[in-house]
Amino acid sequence: MQEISLSRARLPATLEIEVLDEFGAAKRQAIAAERALTVYLNKREIVTLMTLGADPEALVIGYLRNQGLLVDQRDLQAVHVDWEVEAAAVVTRHLPEDLEERLGQRTVTTGCGQGTVFGRLLEATSLRPLPATVMRQSVLYRLLDNLGAYNETYRSAGAVHGCALCRQEGVLDFVEDVGRHNAVDTLAGRQWLAAAESTDADIFYTTGRLTSEMVLKVAQMGIGILVSRSGVTQKGVELAERFGVLLIARAKGRHFQAIHGAGRLELDAVPTRRPGDRAQA
Repeated sequence: MQEISLSRARLPATLEIEVLDEFGAAKRQAIAAERALTVYLNKREIVTLMTLGADPEALVIGYLRNQGLLVDQRDLQAVHVDWEVEAAAVVTRHLPEDLEERLGQRTVTTGCGQGTVFGRLLEATSLRPLPATVMRQSVLYRLLDNLGAYNETYRSAGAVHGCALCRQEGVLDFVEDVGRHNAVDTLAGRQWLAAAESTDADIFYTTGRLTSEMVLKVAQMGIGILVSRSGVTQKGVELAERFGVLLIARAKGRHFQAIHGAGRLELDAVPTRRPGDRAQA
């Protein structure tokens, strides 16, 4: 892929403020940064994203990719972020012929941060077939254990979501941002920047809900297993069935709820039920 001109305008993900605790004592506390970044595509204003600012170029590229506004990474020429004016200027060789139609059709989703889908993407049917990857219960447990080493911003400041690209129990890349959609978009952007469309990732992890938009974005990345410590929505289940995504919801400790797992979930590490354990609904 031809080299892309990037500003690499990263900012710290946290900052410190002074707070008073319940005893009236003053102390310094890390909080999550939240910055506005307005995206311009060939001088056309597209959207304003609220972000930590830790990897803004990848976020912008991934957002445009996942919204169907940038369909070929070879078209991408430059992404320049200027925090003084809170703007990201994206230059491409081509724009979708139906750009105006796409921008005119927006679905407001349940996502935190920017929950908007352009151009009827929720009705997408042209995704390439996803690999029918098998998830072994023992692998899931090891992955959840390994993910405990991440979430650095969350541990110090809270108020953020995290997403990860994984290869079985191994964590390939991890991103935190103020919204889970920003985090998945940043990972999608990094895929393109690394020319890694054929990434080795076969599992996607998120701390957020498994909504329709999350399922669609992960399917666009070519990944067939989506894991979350949170719950799932009806539309998320419907799209997962359509695209062939195995959902693993409420994955914490040794508990989980698998959806569309027939033939793809191998129960090789069933825990012993202890007195007092409640049945998982």
